[in-house]
Amino acid sequence: MTDNLSLCIEKMRSENFGDVAIAQFERMYNVWQTDETGWMREEDISPLTHSDVPSVADIYDSMPSDTAHDALAKTAIIKLNGGLGTSMGLEGPKSLLPVRRHKARQMRFLDIILGQVISTRSLHKIQLPLVLMNSFRTSKESLNVVRHNRRFHQDDIPLEIVQHQQPKIVAHTGRPVSFSKNHELEWCPPGHGDIYSTLWESGILDALQEHGIEYIFISNSDNLGARPSSTIAGHFARSQSDFMVEVSKKTAADRKGGHFVIDNETGHLTLREMSQVHPEDKSRAMNESVHPYFNTNNIWIRISALQKVLKKYNGILPLPVIRNNKTVDPTDPSSTRVVQLETAMGAAISLFDNATCIEVNRSRFLPVKTTEDLFILRSDRFHLTDAYEMEDGNYIFPSISLDPRYYKNIYDFNERFPYGVPSLAAAASVTIEGDWTFGQNTHCFGAAHLKDPGQPSYVPNGEYIGQQGIEPSQWHF
Repeated sequence: MTDNLSLCIEKMRSENFGDVAIAQFERMYNVWQTDETGWMREEDISPLTHSDVPSVADIYDSMPSDTAHDALAKTAIIKLNGGLGTSMGLEGPKSLLPVRRHKARQMRFLDIILGQVISTRSLHKIQLPLVLMNSFRTSKESLNVVRHNRRFHQDDIPLEIVQHQQPKIVAHTGRPVSFSKNHELEWCPPGHGDIYSTLWESGILDALQEHGIEYIFISNSDNLGARPSSTIAGHFARSQSDFMVEVSKKTAADRKGGHFVIDNETGHLTLREMSQVHPEDKSRAMNESVHPYFNTNNIWIRISALQKVLKKYNGILPLPVIRNNKTVDPTDPSSTRVVQLETAMGAAISLFDNATCIEVNRSRFLPVKTTEDLFILRSDRFHLTDAYEMEDGNYIFPSISLDPRYYKNIYDFNERFPYGVPSLAAAASVTIEGDWTFGQNTHCFGAAHLKDPGQPSYVPNGEYIGQQGIEPSQWHF
């Protein structure tokens, strides 16, 4: 294994990777080499309870407006923007996927993020720097979008930091994989836990402090609910916490997500991903009455405290290593089986003595991981406000099941909804089986269900889809 690690490092050096990237990979490889299971057993942790987690709803009325304003004025926004959306068949930055229209203009994730920052700057009269953590494959296109936005200006603070890359490892040998068809697929990102070593190496934390910034708010670019919030910023500043994560109440759809627990040995908050749950503990881990909160991956950090921790570990935080088993070509299950070593951003919570969580409602967690998520965001369930908030009545959404043969790929999805997705205002659930293309002004209601007719089919303009499929156009007595 040591020789194989050397081969991986040699490959990284041949691509002129820096010392920090190599040191981080070496640590992750060595953890993987020990073959530790990484289980967090139920008897070794304690669940978070409602008494452990204050709610935004409870602090809103008691938050002084000047405290909230001053805290947001000292905050910078960092968006994790390295994703390509390969699970949806995308080839470019996921954040450049169109979400919905606003005043006749097609808005992408990144357009909405810029709108949120610009409107918050204008409302609060603050600088609110925005930094994108791009990958090598998202940097150019994403920066072009930012620079072509005539209302967004940021000159003194860099617009981006670039996340590291590392080799994919052949699962049964530990050697760096070789893939002659596409050498780019030999590399992978180290997970969003890479944010810390990237911040350390870039020096951007010093630049932010020089401009009076004390806090950073980090979130995923595909979560349009993670807007700048003066109330949450004020609570974070007033709490004196150094690391705070937004959590939300679990529903049945969130049972497989990561959640925070208390380590019985250290007393520290700790992130437990489902990959770290022992099979015998799975039912309890997914029980929302036992573990009522899930991780939104919206994180607030005090810069001065983060710098101390980074300095202690020379920029490489000792985060649990996640072993992600895939094939070298994600679209080809017959290609070489590889291991991608990753870390999770939220796992750093265990390194801070005074870390906390805060409960937020579902309006701050609107991720798009699949076309089924996009189906909801493009529907009439949402209204994109002039402040670029994705607004819905209650943020309790219908369950969506789209036939993966025809809707998983974004290009197939768009082809079958040429006039936009159906109305979901009256839908409790939507199940589409088979190859259906939708006309204009179609509506789903109740437990809407289209069965597979065995051939490509069409939902005509203005039709209603219910439990029995397309509803008859005439009353029957």
